[in-house]
Amino acid sequence: MPIRVKLKPQPAREDSPFSARYDYVELPYIAPDDSFRIVVKKLSQYISEAIEMPSTFEQLRTTSAGTSLRLLVDHLSDTCSNPAIVNALLALKWHYALDRDNQGLGEARSNACEIVAWRFLTHHSEREAVSFCLYEIPDHKKVKAQQLEEQERRQQLGHGAGSDPEAGERAPLIPRVLATFDGSDPHLPSGSSSKKVQLLSSLSRLTNLSSDDDDDDEDDDPTAAFEGLNALEIAAVADAKRFLSQHVVQKIIAGIWNGDIVFWDSLSITSSKHPHFYNPFTSDPYSRLRVPKYLKCWEVLFFSVFMCLYYSVLIVRDESRLTKPEIALFFWIAAFFYDELSEWIDAGAIFYATDIWNLFDMVMILIGTLFAVLRIVGIVRQDLRLNDLAFDVLALEALFMIPRICSILSLSPYWGTLIPCLKEMGKDFLKFMVLVVIVYLGFLTTFSLVGRDIFSLGKMTGILTKIFYGSSYVGFEVMDQIDPVFGPPLMIIFITLSSFLLMGSLTGMLSNSFSRVITHAKEEYLYVYSVYVLEASTSNRLTHFYPPFNLLNLVMFRPWRYILPRSHKYRAGRIWLLKLTHAPIVGVIKLYEYLKYRGDDDDEFRGFKGPKEPKGRRRRSEVGQPSSITGRPSLASPRRSGVMRLRPSSRTRGEDDADAPTPVEAQIMELQQKIDQLTSLVLSLKEGQITNGKDEIVSSV
Repeated sequence: MPIRVKLKPQPAREDSPFSARYDYVELPYIAPDDSFRIVVKKLSQYISEAIEMPSTFEQLRTTSAGTSLRLLVDHLSDTCSNPAIVNALLALKWHYALDRDNQGLGEARSNACEIVAWRFLTHHSEREAVSFCLYEIPDHKKVKAQQLEEQERRQQLGHGAGSDPEAGERAPLIPRVLATFDGSDPHLPSGSSSKKVQLLSSLSRLTNLSSDDDDDDEDDDPTAAFEGLNALEIAAVADAKRFLSQHVVQKIIAGIWNGDIVFWDSLSITSSKHPHFYNPFTSDPYSRLRVPKYLKCWEVLFFSVFMCLYYSVLIVRDESRLTKPEIALFFWIAAFFYDELSEWIDAGAIFYATDIWNLFDMVMILIGTLFAVLRIVGIVRQDLRLNDLAFDVLALEALFMIPRICSILSLSPYWGTLIPCLKEMGKDFLKFMVLVVIVYLGFLTTFSLVGRDIFSLGKMTGILTKIFYGSSYVGFEVMDQIDPVFGPPLMIIFITLSSFLLMGSLTGMLSNSFSRVITHAKEEYLYVYSVYVLEASTSNRLTHFYPPFNLLNLVMFRPWRYILPRSHKYRAGRIWLLKLTHAPIVGVIKLYEYLKYRGDDDDEFRGFKGPKEPKGRRRRSEVGQPSSITGRPSLASPRRSGVMRLRPSSRTRGEDDADAPTPVEAQIMELQQKIDQLTSLVLSLKEGQITNGKDEIVSSV
């Protein structure tokens, strides 16, 4: 039955100056089996009707302007079990943020969708939040075909087929279509520019669908671009930084970072990607190679060896022949280049460019490639000048290599929040330097022409540069030599502009830029951190070779892909090579985990809290099936044949938990909720009195 809620009073009618009428907005009913397409349509209709005035983020979060959002969150928490609800809210957040025609209203609706998304998660247990955030939008056509096949199979078996109690160890709970042989996704990466264009086009077509449109028309499905994306990936593409910075979401990101939540549990030909909680007793040890934390550790080790080879080559500096460290450095640069290329292909240009350290990687590869070319050409031609230039070019590598090794510090909250500030300040500095260059060129032209008999263009350029960087006395010494009439006044004006106006303005602008960014620096840091974790863990590539072992894969298997047809033997060969080359790394990882988690083996969910249930009333459901209590999705436990049925936990946590709330903040939020409940109660009682009065009048008549 549709539910209509009273949202906001409207101006009083002329016949009743003391009465006010209210607009009623129907709360959307999201059925458990509604497709992503239908969920987006229903939510967009409600958001468009409920948010009709521009409001800031804080107004929607703390004032009565967000009453409709609180009602929607409570309604969805009590009635909605559709696993795509968070995906749809974040997709709409992106759509409304790009509404250029109604920028103020679009921003308010965008913030509203983001607020509803994270508040919806805080009304559930942590394990339920994991299931909602990692739910991937399935291929509608393939799902429908699978349903038809399942119905036919059940009819043939007379509806007597039993469930496999260990299906959770093998079958993916969240289906994702893999390529037949090498595990690559047939869709574009979620971070590629082409993918982003497809997503934007899909959003506009999704929200413009009318209620009379045929939802079963699959020939031109606007949700096709979203297939295979989970809620966290959509949030990263949509720049939902507040959503990603929430405590409940960051705990999921931290679980993926530490390997408590994994997407691959085995390394075999039949392996499939699906999120589940890691179980050391049933998972393949080689699947730990995909954990982002261990990928980062190997990255630091790789760059440390890179630096050792780098210093060995520069210290020896043998210009007559190639030394062994130099040959090893060439292989290291080639492995580095191939690894970065694979990362860019897997993640896409948008995700790849989000991490500022990838810019350092690109410059390092460019310098290393230029050094290799100059060095080889110089040796072949026996040109000492080219050899000397090659080593000078290689010396530039240290400017980027040393900070790249220290990038491990960016994982710390302190250093991680400073990097976004420096990044934004650098952007503002470059913009301001455009004005400086214009002023500088104007004075350089004037001084060069006025003093052309005494100063050349190069010498005048050096003088003005010294003045700009603080050597004002140089200008006073040469202003009479430039020209007795025009020299002194022009030089005084230039010194005043450069020393006071321009430099003072630059200092103030950078200070304001730092103050502006530091307030949201934590969100920026958590966003970059989240993108890195997703980029490292959600790849559809089954076999990921660490550099420099990736060169073996490139030499042994890549050429055969263009000569021989693909087969299962090709994938099996890659797996065999991976296990052979990475066995020592896996041994070190298992030893580390044994020492660290020796006493935590009984925690099958790795610290993720589930719903609070009365003792003796724990129920189990089939793997991948929604709970009979709430119908909500559940993430597979790797130790059990089934998983606990999930239901909303007691709502004692704050809705807006960017960080864990302090006791005072918790009391304030609890008091605010009680005030909202009391206000709703008074309004409902008032409506009841009016209704009873009308009934009495009608009965008396």
